[in-house]
Amino acid sequence: MIGWYKKLTNIMDITQIEPKIIWKNFAALNAVPRPSKKEEKVIAFIKNFGENLGLETSVDATGNVIIRKPATAGMEDRKTVVLQSHLDMVCQKNNDVEFDFETQGIQMFVEGDWLKAKGTTLGADNGLGVAAMMSILESEDIAHPAIEALFTVDEETGMTGAFGLQPGVLTGDILLNLDTEEDDEIDIGCAGGIDVTANQSFAVEHFSGEAVKLEIKGLQGGHSGMDIHKGFGNANKILARFFFLGIEHAIQLIEINSGGLRNAIPREGTALFSVTDRGVFLQKAEVLKKEIIEEFQSIEKELSIRIETIAMEGNAIREQESKRVVQALHAAHNGVFRMSPDVEDLVEASNNVARVELKNGDLQVLNLTRSSVESSKMQVANQLKSVFELAGIEVQFSGSYPGWKPKPGAEIIKIMEGIYEKEFGGKPNVVACHAGLECGIIGANYPKMEMVSFGPTIRGAHSPDERANIPSAQKFWKFLQEILKNIPKK
Repeated sequence: MIGWYKKLTNIMDITQIEPKIIWKNFAALNAVPRPSKKEEKVIAFIKNFGENLGLETSVDATGNVIIRKPATAGMEDRKTVVLQSHLDMVCQKNNDVEFDFETQGIQMFVEGDWLKAKGTTLGADNGLGVAAMMSILESEDIAHPAIEALFTVDEETGMTGAFGLQPGVLTGDILLNLDTEEDDEIDIGCAGGIDVTANQSFAVEHFSGEAVKLEIKGLQGGHSGMDIHKGFGNANKILARFFFLGIEHAIQLIEINSGGLRNAIPREGTALFSVTDRGVFLQKAEVLKKEIIEEFQSIEKELSIRIETIAMEGNAIREQESKRVVQALHAAHNGVFRMSPDVEDLVEASNNVARVELKNGDLQVLNLTRSSVESSKMQVANQLKSVFELAGIEVQFSGSYPGWKPKPGAEIIKIMEGIYEKEFGGKPNVVACHAGLECGIIGANYPKMEMVSFGPTIRGAHSPDERANIPSAQKFWKFLQEILKNIPKK
């Protein structure tokens, strides 16, 4: 662990940025590999952190770490606060970057007011929340009530930690989730989600000859909840448009490797396929390429579409089955499904066609469907199921989690609104978000706990363009301290 940290600070010593306590802890955290479902190193890191402070520290059966700190002098009569963030991070990198998220620490640098990573996700989601919690726990001069610091695991790929948290473990009255990405927002509700997976194994035919290779690069990507309404390009859906063009030319799919994690809008993808009348198809494909680039020119300025032919041998799906796969991918809903009729500018339901993989006839398509309304969540999921099953492709649902119903009259929300206006001028945006937060799951076992989410400004989460705003982190740190000072009495 020490070696990782020294290697990091040789590149960019972010610990000299104010507030130094936050960036010191973030740098130490980011030196520890922490992919979702592979959090053993970071669990041990946080456990050692709490124990070295002499604080009551435990790890539950799921891997969640809980550190308890008594109230500071004069704050003993205040309600107990649960501070909560997740330890894992989304692991995405550019294709031309060599990086192993399981063994390497994140390489960071400062550009203006922004902290970034070299070709990978930064881990500010939710690492800055974790760093803030660490800073409160080790502080000796910050007033606060009794603290229960809950560090959950596997938020990004299933919310396993939140689901595994048992009733009765926490005693707090108020939960502050530090996983929001706009510093002027106070989140009081979020979307639920469900994983929709389409799988099928097809008979294959040996292919040898000239194949079409199609490569999509340079899309922005981003968070499949918070960015889904922005109209960013989806590499999987762009590939599908070219596949659809190939139906008239007896397309046979050979390989597809496109997209990545369910909660990331796919930025890159490649495909290999054969067509008849290849010259005519390539002419049509060049026309479509120009049309797509023109469609996205105002928002996807780095979009690159490369079409070429290569000599190869491989296993191709037969024409009729390829056609069904193409039609399913073309028809699968992607993007906003419905805007909320009750909350202005809130996406109610959406789907992200996140990953398409085909090799040796084995097809897998990963989707993440989100909604703040359970019925519309299932409507979108069942629509996807219908599309794929009509194409003869099996579908499974998994990882369903509930949304978080807003309670705008909660006392802590009113307190936070008052603090924000006093400290920063103007009113905060009290909103519900389309991302998946752990509050709804935790609230199922702790229904009387008041919950709210806030955090610093982060852009490009879930993509290698992820960046954290440095002045915003300063604002967030001040806001958190003031909230803790003003927690009401029991």
